[in-house]
Amino acid sequence: MTNTEEPAPYGTGAPQPSAPRRVRTHHLLEMKRRGEKFTMLTAYDLYTAQVFDEAGIDVLLVGDSAANNVYGYRTSLPITVDELIPLARAVVQGASRALVMGDLPFGSYQGSPEQAWDTASRFMKEAGVAAIKLEGGAAMAPQIKRLVDGGIPVCAHIGFTPQYEHVLGGYRVQGRGEDASRILDDALAAQEAGAFAVLMEMVPADVAAKITAELRIPTIGIGAGNQTDAQVLVWQDAFGLNTGRLPRFVKQYADLHGVLLQGAAAYAAEVKAGTFPAPGHGF
Repeated sequence: MTNTEEPAPYGTGAPQPSAPRRVRTHHLLEMKRRGEKFTMLTAYDLYTAQVFDEAGIDVLLVGDSAANNVYGYRTSLPITVDELIPLARAVVQGASRALVMGDLPFGSYQGSPEQAWDTASRFMKEAGVAAIKLEGGAAMAPQIKRLVDGGIPVCAHIGFTPQYEHVLGGYRVQGRGEDASRILDDALAAQEAGAFAVLMEMVPADVAAKITAELRIPTIGIGAGNQTDAQVLVWQDAFGLNTGRLPRFVKQYADLHGVLLQGAAAYAAEVKAGTFPAPGHGF
């Protein structure tokens, strides 16, 4: 890997000297070739982007999951390009090492390759992301090819695709039984169209493992077993800010809801008791 770009972040999670100072798509391909897994988390703001970057997370996805986790929509369908781009811009400002990927929202790319180009180029120009993600495999191959031909790296999202939940009949595992061949065909079509990676969601582990072995490009799993080249989780799920019902593939690594609740309660108690601000907190 090259080591000639922007300086690496400081902190205990900062990458070692052999790691890239700025993660690029070709680094992810090199990691797959070496059998080295990489990491991906969602991020939607400056400070979480800084924390995850310092921790050594390789890819930050500004996902359309912001619909649920930032704006409070019930599904990802309502979120717009204009709502996502400011979040992506903030994440780009917070990440000094990680590759930042923007997610194209529903209705902003499915219409035609040119619609996809217009939307993706806005993410590149206005937010400064280094890649984009879109949902679909074979059906979106023309869109993927148009973006790649125009200089925009693309990660294809296959398997369960939340933007297509009404067509798929809800949140259901994809690729079981004879349907496994469809997922493989989607992955191969995305690779052939020029995608640099394929994200597989809610796909049986054995199917995801087979696809990972057959593809030249990296695979990223979420609910797709542990044989993919990388893993991604929504950060509010993984670190306990979301206290609602979670998918079975989520593991919680922290209890941020509990920490914030305790801190906010302590602050409220001190203000009401008149002990904050104390003399040392004034001028």
